[in-house]
Amino acid sequence: MIRRSEIGLTLFPMKATEIEITEPLELTESQRGLVDMHSFLNMLNVLLGEMFLIAMTAKDAGTLGHSLALAEELRRQLDARRFDQSLADVMDGAQRIFQTEMAQLLQKQPDLRANAELQESVANIQSVFKVLRVRTAEYVARLSRPDAWVAFDIVKLTDDFLNFFAAVEKNSKGRYRIVFNIAAQEPADYLVNLRIESVAGDTITMPPVLQDVFRDLIANARKYTPAGGMIVAGLADTGAEIRMAVEDNGRGIPPGELQRVVQFGYRASNAKDVRTKGGGFGLTKAYLAAKRHGGRMWIKSALGSGTRVTLCIPHPRAPLATATP
Repeated sequence: MIRRSEIGLTLFPMKATEIEITEPLELTESQRGLVDMHSFLNMLNVLLGEMFLIAMTAKDAGTLGHSLALAEELRRQLDARRFDQSLADVMDGAQRIFQTEMAQLLQKQPDLRANAELQESVANIQSVFKVLRVRTAEYVARLSRPDAWVAFDIVKLTDDFLNFFAAVEKNSKGRYRIVFNIAAQEPADYLVNLRIESVAGDTITMPPVLQDVFRDLIANARKYTPAGGMIVAGLADTGAEIRMAVEDNGRGIPPGELQRVVQFGYRASNAKDVRTKGGGFGLTKAYLAAKRHGGRMWIKSALGSGTRVTLCIPHPRAPLATATP
């Protein structure tokens, strides 16, 4: 059996404080909705920002008018937790309309084809749409069975996370790269060590919401770690439980705030200077997911050295489902 301490590498001193999170978490229905939808809302905020940037570059307020209107409508519907297959279809339609409006803009202003910043924004938007399609399919699939455990193909799951890293890097617009080989790391690069393994061999079985949790924890680690840092992320299915650990060598969390950082919207006192499009819900979502499935969560941190978040969730005895290809 894989012990909790064996998941991932150790990036910071063992003298770091580690505690099990046990504080009660009481959220209103509205707050639970925000936690559930925040990753979609964050991506829509990126889309809107890039579309506004394109309109400013084109010096035409009407540029991408339909695309902007659709993105705003999607954000309103998500704020109201109106998420179903019809909304997924609207997302697909929004991408088609964006492509049409961009083609019209470039036909009207062909000089913009040589504008590097505009082309970068277009590439970022396309990348976000790609990730949105994956997230939407995941979310729709688990709507009818929110507590089901699903067997995922490890190769496909790994590819999905690699696409996520690619989107994060593209959104940085050249400020940093994300690399997976220490020999390729430059001073401004993040080095990521990602590993997914299972006693079942080619599949790993877990609640689908853990895909979101894993991505959010990785995004948090990147956000609070300076460029040039390292992130270690692991998923392991022992057959008895699913284990997740994400560790970084970033700024860390003050010892007295470890229990509080899972509370809705709370940000550590040493992280308030970090600009972010998120709402501070990543650790809240992780804790909710762990508790919902009868699991436990630990946070280990040392100021100026890094943070490690670990989740352990026992396997159910009920029959398992299989992920849709």
